[in-house]
Amino acid sequence: MRRTAIEWTEVTWNPVTGCDRVSEGCDNCYALLMAKRLKAMGADKYQSDGDARTSGPGFGVSLHPAALLQPSRWQSPKTVFVNSMSDLFHARVPITFLRDIFDVIRETPQHTYQALTKRAHRMERVADQLDWPDNLWMGVSIESVQVIGRIDHLRATPAAVRFLSCEPLLGALPDLNLQGIDWVIAGGESGPGARPMDPTWVAELRDQCETAGVAFFFKQWGGRTPKANGRILDGRTWDLMPERRVV
Repeated sequence: MRRTAIEWTEVTWNPVTGCDRVSEGCDNCYALLMAKRLKAMGADKYQSDGDARTSGPGFGVSLHPAALLQPSRWQSPKTVFVNSMSDLFHARVPITFLRDIFDVIRETPQHTYQALTKRAHRMERVADQLDWPDNLWMGVSIESVQVIGRIDHLRATPAAVRFLSCEPLLGALPDLNLQGIDWVIAGGESGPGARPMDPTWVAELRDQCETAGVAFFFKQWGGRTPKANGRILDGRTWDLMPERRVV
């Protein structure tokens, strides 16, 4: 478990680490840079290198069975971001290990788990091979109109709560079909070379959520440092989230 500054969760849990770029939202991946630093620091989870064309030092996909024991040891209920340093549905994560992760989530109903994927095709393809826990919120990353098809794959899963992470938001997302979606997170890109986000993209997304009755969470404007430009939109913060379900 690692405490996190991510505004919409409390802790991160990484039974898998490492990934590969799959779309333009990955171009300035924070996890890729962090993995390189963690490898240099000698962190055990980050000693496997990924393909230099799509990944990097310390970012090879690695499974960590010992990490499966962690959530049962946490004494108080937590909101948990699963695989902040990987993608749960990466092709190199075996279905057997996915089942192990889902079993842990189901067996620790005091916690609420949140997972994100850019590999929505695989998620839908294996969805019927998994026993979906009621305390798992499943999301897909939607950074631009080029990848909005991921929403349909998410809708096809039996996840108890479905959400979109529009971060980094790289363009307008007009006329989204939000049927079956419970929550939308929006945010700008941060770090060196951060691509700018137009305020009208965020406001339009917020308005669509309000019309559809979907909880809207604005994470940040982005910039060189994550908190540089704050998170105020139209004079207020937007911190709406789905209700946490008691299992």
